[in-house]
Amino acid sequence: MRRLNAAELIDTVLDAGSFRSWDAPAAAPAADDGGYRRELAAAAGRSGTDESVVTGEGLIRGRRVAVIVSEFTFLAGSIGQAAADRITAAIERATTERLPLLAGPASGGTRMQEGTLAFLGMVKITAAVRRHRQAGLPYLVYLRHPTTGGVMASWGSLGHVTVAEPGALLGFLGPRVFEALNGRPFPENVQVAENLFDKGLVDAVVPPEQLSEILDRALAILLPEPAGPVPAPETTAAAPASDEAWASIEISRNPRRPDLRYLLAAADDALPLNGTGQGENDPGLLLALARFGSQSCIVLGHHRPRHPDAPAMGPGSLREARRGMRLAEELGLPLLTVIDTPGADLSKEAEEAGLAGEIARSLQDLIGLGSPSVSVLLGQGSGGGALALLPADRTIAAQHAWLSPLPPEGASAILYRTTEHAPSIAAAQGVNVASLHRIGLVDHIVDERPDAAAEPKDFCRRMARAIEYELSEAAAQPATARLEQRWEKFARLGT
Repeated sequence: MRRLNAAELIDTVLDAGSFRSWDAPAAAPAADDGGYRRELAAAAGRSGTDESVVTGEGLIRGRRVAVIVSEFTFLAGSIGQAAADRITAAIERATTERLPLLAGPASGGTRMQEGTLAFLGMVKITAAVRRHRQAGLPYLVYLRHPTTGGVMASWGSLGHVTVAEPGALLGFLGPRVFEALNGRPFPENVQVAENLFDKGLVDAVVPPEQLSEILDRALAILLPEPAGPVPAPETTAAAPASDEAWASIEISRNPRRPDLRYLLAAADDALPLNGTGQGENDPGLLLALARFGSQSCIVLGHHRPRHPDAPAMGPGSLREARRGMRLAEELGLPLLTVIDTPGADLSKEAEEAGLAGEIARSLQDLIGLGSPSVSVLLGQGSGGGALALLPADRTIAAQHAWLSPLPPEGASAILYRTTEHAPSIAAAQGVNVASLHRIGLVDHIVDERPDAAAEPKDFCRRMARAIEYELSEAAAQPATARLEQRWEKFARLGT
């Protein structure tokens, strides 16, 4: 595909005629090096820009945004001191004016002609990005072909949401440098956008002409309009009696039961994110930006396997979940967790990758989360894998959901060395919604008529309305009171 230069990308992504430059004339290099000055002049002539980056502001579907876009034809988009100053100034202005920021890097990295000072410029750019994110402002990155070196290792890898150009070469070490240093070519198809997506390093691979739509949807969720109170949804049916616990467990195991994918389809909008951003893409968890009615949120939840032999939720899933928790806190958005799992991965690999520690860290982050939070018991809720996503300000439960330290068959095997007592143990342990509501864990029950698998769309619409209401209720509480009430809720369960 033909690669767009900076001006073409700006024209493609921003509303027509809306771009306004923020660039002051680029400073001349401090060293009086005639050869380097001639290189800069030639680069300006070829590219039509005075430096390797263009900054400014414009509109995306009518929404004001700041932009920083690399011009690769200017010395391979390399970043010298003047370019670093320009990028830093643009980030700081976006922060001051409280604008979301879109970065579109395409760069070979640090400018070799300026040596270590140019290299150190990545630190001040990173500091500016950190302040922008700490201000609760979205930082969105579109990685273009090619992005390598210090740019990829700083402002190219810090996005709240990161998408990439199809086929883009993306990585730390440029392949030409690798070959020169090692005498052999770098392995093929490693440093390409699609492979980075598969490894959970970018959220999507999107051509430039589709970028404005994706950014508009993301910003509508990340920067929601102020919303008023949400009316309470319709009265739900009574929770099942405690002697129906085993019936609920069997209903929850129906492979046709609607899962998180169905629930997100009932949202007003949802944009999936992908992986931990650190080289892991565990299939056991789904992470997304979503909007239920007037309420935006970060969603993370169990991704129910489509096949019995599919991998269970492993430690990588919980590291991805904790990415979602950090996004919610940094952007000041509510967090929605969805629990629907027969249990976490019980394997040698999961143990060696620190599953128990990831469950503990997930619990610690959720119980102290600064953002409003709502958890949903959607179906099965077995073991530490379920507990890891549970703590929240408010908890909604589907009528036939349940929560247990182990599958009841496992508890029966421990107590009686047989699974035959699973139904009676389920009733005795109080795993179902009636018991969970009685002890104070479940605040809101969404009825099934009589089974969500028989009415998936209608059930998910009812659940979506309940989520909108409970997100609104949680967000209405003052932050300090909300955190104290969350701690108190779990301290007093059953009393």
